[in-house]
Amino acid sequence: MNPEKRVAIVGSGLGGISAAISLRQEGYEVDLYEKNSRIGGKLNLLEAQGYTFDMGPSILTLPHLFARLFERSGKSMADYIPIRTVRPHWRNFFEDGTVINLFPEPEKMAEEAERVAPGSAKEVEDFLVYAAQQYDLVDAGYFEAGLDTVRDFQRFYGLWQFMQFDMVHSMHGGVAKRISDPRLCNVFDFFIKYVGSSAYDAPGFMNCMPTIQFRHDLWYVDGGMYGIARGLGKLMDELGIRVHLNSEVIRIEKSLGRVSGLELADRTKIRADIVVSNMEVIPAYRNLLGETGRYFRALEKRLEPACSGLVLDLGLDCKYEQLAHHNFFFSGNQKEHFKSVFRKKEIPHDPTIYLVAASRTDPTVAPDGCDCLKILPHIPYINEKNPCTREDYLALKERLLDKLERMGLTDLRKHIVFEHVWTPFDIQKNYYSNGGSIYGVVSNRWKNLAFKGPKQSPLYENLFFTGGSVNPGGGMPMVVLCGQNVAKKVVEWDRS
Repeated sequence: MNPEKRVAIVGSGLGGISAAISLRQEGYEVDLYEKNSRIGGKLNLLEAQGYTFDMGPSILTLPHLFARLFERSGKSMADYIPIRTVRPHWRNFFEDGTVINLFPEPEKMAEEAERVAPGSAKEVEDFLVYAAQQYDLVDAGYFEAGLDTVRDFQRFYGLWQFMQFDMVHSMHGGVAKRISDPRLCNVFDFFIKYVGSSAYDAPGFMNCMPTIQFRHDLWYVDGGMYGIARGLGKLMDELGIRVHLNSEVIRIEKSLGRVSGLELADRTKIRADIVVSNMEVIPAYRNLLGETGRYFRALEKRLEPACSGLVLDLGLDCKYEQLAHHNFFFSGNQKEHFKSVFRKKEIPHDPTIYLVAASRTDPTVAPDGCDCLKILPHIPYINEKNPCTREDYLALKERLLDKLERMGLTDLRKHIVFEHVWTPFDIQKNYYSNGGSIYGVVSNRWKNLAFKGPKQSPLYENLFFTGGSVNPGGGMPMVVLCGQNVAKKVVEWDRS
């Protein structure tokens, strides 16, 4: 161990936790400061009246990235986080009554595609080959090598490989070029949900996301997704990482191109040789460092927030048997839905709804014979172009219930025995995310080519960033990978 080098980490989201574990494994003394009363950041839970809801992420993918954190300490993830696969991956409902299931097994997926649209099995197969090619490219450099800029890409891949990235099409364009049935096209477009962006604005290589799921499967954590935070928290305890809960950081101390520590809300000063911020890049520069200069203004323009969401948790006194664990109720006009949220910055009239019924896999999350539903439509982040009130969000809630009742959840309102609503205001207040964003930075080929913030600050050499606003972006596996890659960058810098 190297006790002379102390690292202070701001925030205990999964990116901060991953960085803490990875840096401790490299020999650093690590202190993690969290403003809330438990670790996990947006990986959060709600327990009430016998129901357990995942308030944040609901899907686990790429579990091998989490497993690395345990393996590097000679431990097995299975002893800390029990997981199981989910079938079908998810179920898609359309206004015309069509239902489409997603399966990772090629023969099942081909059969499902052919049932929905005769002749489409070959189209879906061809699309998944293209998606796998994009994934293999992205995985080698952007993910595993932790690349941060277009220049990094060009150096890592060389011109020929670099040109294999689909930067010509939008994500939707890459789908529509290969799949003709509009319902199947909508399904694969909506893989963009993982990063809270628009399939019409994200670059084509974002079609790597179906491969993440089809190749590496989709998983659930027994007892609820917060079990990930519990398992990682236990590992941090065993490694001797000091976690300070209810300890809000209000300032990062700085001087002459370096940072020197933190100041907490109770005015405690913390000395640190290295600071890692799991607070998003823009709020950290603005609120903790007081930046207003040219670099910050350019960064703020490029790192526009991804979307927010209305989180509606419902405890029911019945079950809707037609639901799978993960479900999507599609907009009648998904192009207009994307346009409303991401270009007009307004609440969509007819949003696509993500609905989780975790009791399909895990009966312990609801009383016998009951369902707990998490309902999440994507909506704009808090913005000045179309400011919303809490009443606007509650009006959306009623439209969501209308839509779900119309699309098969008959008399849904009559069966609600518990209700909890979170708006973008609540998300911003609890996590200090930029504009109440759920997924960090939007992936937009014209604004940032899907690149997020760099892991090392160009303004302060010993300040580093991790989390959804940093490359490779939002989603649990990506922020866990980001924390690991940040640790590598810290070690490289420290030894240089």
